[in-house]
Amino acid sequence: MKLDPFYLIVDSADWIERLVPLGVKLVQLRVKNMPEHALRGEIRRSKAVCALHGCQLIVNDYWRIAVDEGCDFVHLGQEDLEEVDVEAIRAAGLKLGLSTHDNAELETALAATPDYVALGPVYPTILKAMKWEPQGLEKIRLWKDRVGRLPLVAIGGLTVERLEGVFAHGADSAAVVTDITLNADPEARTREWIERTAEWR
Repeated sequence: MKLDPFYLIVDSADWIERLVPLGVKLVQLRVKNMPEHALRGEIRRSKAVCALHGCQLIVNDYWRIAVDEGCDFVHLGQEDLEEVDVEAIRAAGLKLGLSTHDNAELETALAATPDYVALGPVYPTILKAMKWEPQGLEKIRLWKDRVGRLPLVAIGGLTVERLEGVFAHGADSAAVVTDITLNADPEARTREWIERTAEWR
C-alpha cells in the first residue's frame, strides 16, 4: 500500500470541507470528546467531501463507529490498541494505522499487522503533552529499516521547511496539524504542502 506523502490531520469536518477541495488526498479526522451522534455527523460530512474529491479519509480512535459508518481506514494509538478487536476491524474491511513512540510500541504495532506505522514526535510539538522526547531524523531511518516496505508516517512538529530531511531519512508520508491549522492562511499553507510533497508522490 502507498500513502500520499502529505498527511493532513484536522479535528472537524469544517476543516475537511475547507481544505480537502484544494487537492488534499489523505486526511485524518481526529475528534476528541464529542457525543456519539455529533461524531457520526462529522464522519458523514467528512466522508462525503473526501469521496467527492478523491481523498482518503482516516478516522482516529473511534473504530466501532468507523465500522458502523462504512469507513475504510482507522488510526489507533497504543492505548487504544489494548482494548481494540483488530480482527473485527479487519473483518469489516478497514485498513489500520498505528502510532508508535518507542521500540516496545513498535513491536506491539507490528504484531497487529497494520497497514502503516506512525513515528513521533519527530520534532518538539505543541499539539499535546508528550512523555517522549523528540525522536529526531535518525530514528526515522531506524524505524524504516525495521518496518521495511510498510509505509512509515512521520509526525510531530513538521513544517514545509522540514520535509526534505524527513523524506531523506526514509519517511513515506509526513503528517501535519498545527503548521496548517494555526497558520494565518491555512489555505495557502495547504497549497504549499501539496506543492512541496509532489516530488515524493
